[in-house]
Amino acid sequence: MTREEAVQRAVDNFKQGYACSQAVVLAFASEVGLDETVAKRISGTFGGGMGRLRQKCGALTGSFMILGMAKGYDRPDDMDGKMNVYKKVRELNRRVEETFGTTQCNELLIKYSKPERVQERTHHQDICVNIVADAAGKLYDMLQEQD
Repeated sequence: MTREEAVQRAVDNFKQGYACSQAVVLAFASEVGLDETVAKRISGTFGGGMGRLRQKCGALTGSFMILGMAKGYDRPDDMDGKMNVYKKVRELNRRVEETFGTTQCNELLIKYSKPERVQERTHHQDICVNIVADAAGKLYDMLQEQD
């Protein structure tokens, strides 16, 4: 899959109605050997800033899940693996924050939403599709980087 394909998959998923977290996870699920049904269910509760709590952006939490699948660890005593994947999470968070100024869902919505769209309850479409695309692209880049 190319970077452009990854971004387009994530955007298409979001436009179909999947949560931001699901959109990103589904775009990369086959690349990391994740069953699509499991991917949808496990990432579905992270949309809207984690269950619509408006906390950490769902596009980011979905990206973190994929980082874990691709670069994570599976032994409790693998401290190097743990620290390595934590470092990658922080780096991806930094890259997205550098672009948008924050990675907190509520702050993103306030900063980038149009007031009339808030009344229509379509305000998440103003910024979320852009963050989904950006996060998917940055995630793709990180997955290509050598450890």
